[in-house]
Amino acid sequence: MKIHFIAIGGSVMHQLAIALKQKGYEVSGSDDEIFDPARSNLLAAGILPAQPGWFPEKISPQLDAVVVGMHARADNPELLKAKALQLKIYSFPEFIAHESCHKTRVVVGGSHGKTTITGMIMHVLKACGRTFDYLVGAAIPGFSQAVQLTDAPVIICEGDEYPASALDSRPKFHLLKPHIAIISGISWDHINVFPTWEQYLQQFARFIEVIEPHGSLIYNQDDATVSDLVRRSSRTDLQLIGYSLPKWTVEKGITFVYDDQHHAIPLRIFGEHNLLNLQAARQACALLGVSSTDFFQAITSFTGASRRLELIASYPQAAIYRDFAHAPSKVKATIQALRKQFPERKLIAVLELHTYSSLSVSFQNQYAGCMDEAHIAAVFYSPHTLALKRLPELTPDTIKQGFRREDLHVFQHIDNLLSFLEQQDYRDTTLLLMSSGNFDGMDMEYIRSLPDRSPTSSLHQHGWTGA
Repeated sequence: MKIHFIAIGGSVMHQLAIALKQKGYEVSGSDDEIFDPARSNLLAAGILPAQPGWFPEKISPQLDAVVVGMHARADNPELLKAKALQLKIYSFPEFIAHESCHKTRVVVGGSHGKTTITGMIMHVLKACGRTFDYLVGAAIPGFSQAVQLTDAPVIICEGDEYPASALDSRPKFHLLKPHIAIISGISWDHINVFPTWEQYLQQFARFIEVIEPHGSLIYNQDDATVSDLVRRSSRTDLQLIGYSLPKWTVEKGITFVYDDQHHAIPLRIFGEHNLLNLQAARQACALLGVSSTDFFQAITSFTGASRRLELIASYPQAAIYRDFAHAPSKVKATIQALRKQFPERKLIAVLELHTYSSLSVSFQNQYAGCMDEAHIAAVFYSPHTLALKRLPELTPDTIKQGFRREDLHVFQHIDNLLSFLEQQDYRDTTLLLMSSGNFDGMDMEYIRSLPDRSPTSSLHQHGWTGA
């Protein structure tokens, strides 16, 4: 097959292009700009466009399909040519659905935990020697790419409620039509797309409706919103599988979860939100034929997805973690996880406001109390990011009022944040950095060395261990 990608440089789009090239398809693509790691990955695969830009001459009747990326606009010259030739045109999720139409589809939805749950299922299936395809939004240890499409009978997909493309407002997870669906939790997000809570909630109601007939719905019954949504669904044909927090404990900084025989199973992840994620993955794996014994044996070696409570530096008396948390519920859960895992340590939590929702004045009150459990809390945001998103001015006072924390430190310039962090005492301390962005390009190697640089710390005598 001959496939052309419009906007091939996307973080997942380029991975799909590479997966299809590996499958034996003839792949081409275009984009107006491509950055690393996509650029290097496409170059290594032999499908990096020769030059940036859009070239209608690349679109010919010989193409079997055209896949359109998120930032391709309606007036894209290649897209217009494809329409004129009446070629098959797919959004990214539509194409995944097309390629997996004969597979058992597991789709992980929810406002949080999607990547981790997807990664857990992938990790366990691989450990059990199962053959499967997958689509996941972040790097998972043990997997070299984010997309795999082969002739496997099963595909594990991370699905989300964001629009399929700039040309298709349908949420991505509506298009994947799962046989096994997961809803991990619901908390309002993406207010630029769903300006009201009711509109946002409706996307998950619709997700339940598109589950294949006689399919299965695995849901977080500890989440009142999810449980109510399931209860009100008209789908009487579905197998409903609720899950809740398992019995667990922490000993000497290690989290243990109890299996069906009440054995304590050591984990390399922690936090109640991750234990809920584990429960969702466990139920999905059970439906795919994995025994409880095999699941727990495999899950002990799962270290988590990239930037999900990721340990980036470890000292004898301190540790530095980074996390993708940006929505209020995610921020609160991540902070709580570290407080419970290391109750004897001081916690310094830093959050970057980077998304449309988090930078919106009207959304600030959603963050009320979410950083209360941190001993020291700071928020960073860039006025430049505000300008790029064409959002109204957001002041430090507005942020403090929204977070309901008077001692909240708010920074608009990265140098000021770094100066603040350099002055902290890192003895018996955990530093947590949360962002879906990159803190204005902040040097992470420098961050890893902060405890060594602290004027009040003696940790430099020991040095840090990269994680």
